[in-house]
Amino acid sequence: MLAIKPNCENCNKELKPDSTEAMICSYECTFCSSCVESILHNVCPNCGGGLEKRPVRPKNELINNPASKKVIYKPIDLSAFKLLKDKFKNIEPHKR
Repeated sequence: MLAIKPNCENCNKELKPDSTEAMICSYECTFCSSCVESILHNVCPNCGGGLEKRPVRPKNELINNPASKKVIYKPIDLSAFKLLKDKFKNIEPHKR
């Protein structure tokens, strides 16, 4: 089951469980759509995978399966990320 993390790992923007801006990789690294588009270029800085829109858990399901409250905030070191980004940004995620 998805953790539904509460924030963008890069800019710390709040991403509520019903946010349509939340993007995740296959490991559930979580970023806002603005960071994915303008900084990450659809490359997860943690695993190199692509990022997809996070599904929204129905509100009645949040009662028994609440979203995570654990904040992960580790802004991207742009110089360290550049090599990974340049390696993958022009390759479709399913071909990486």
